[in-house]
Amino acid sequence: MSNPFKKDDVEENIEDITNAVGEAEVVADENIDKEEPEQEVPEDTDLQKKYEILNNQYIRLAADFDNYRKRQAQERESLLKYGAENTLKKIIEVLDNFERGAKANETVEDCEKLKESFNLVHKQLVDVLTKSGLEVIEAEGKEFDPNFHEAVMQTPTSEYPEHTIISELQKGYKMGDRVLRPALVNVATEG
Repeated sequence: MSNPFKKDDVEENIEDITNAVGEAEVVADENIDKEEPEQEVPEDTDLQKKYEILNNQYIRLAADFDNYRKRQAQERESLLKYGAENTLKKIIEVLDNFERGAKANETVEDCEKLKESFNLVHKQLVDVLTKSGLEVIEAEGKEFDPNFHEAVMQTPTSEYPEHTIISELQKGYKMGDRVLRPALVNVATEG
């Protein structure tokens, strides 16, 4: 019996198969090159649609933010312009009392009644400002604090510890944590 697989036949078959595989690869590469543009078009279209959706969302968001910023600026301006409205309405009542007192004082000859009227209106004004958040800065007898006090005088003394406020020359005021005007004070130094 003879061998059906001769060496020369096998080598020819291998060579034929190798050539066929090479040609198939070339044809496949050509087909891939032709198919890629067709596949990319739908992807580009999908990407373009997604881009347009995201871009529109971005534009709307930017417009919403710009509108928000403008509203905040208007509200801030309104607060600055009309923020003291309630306080001023209360102070107008005090002003009315000053005017009534001035008219009444034209005919008053008693100094005690004049003092009493003045003290009542002063108390009303202090009450209105206190309810609006105004606070007096404590000074006399306290330790000097540059955040709340301004030293305009220093007096050498042995009666008070050093850096103690001896006297208040002008009251200081604050609103919450914010100092509106520091208290002008005389501070003790070593004497």
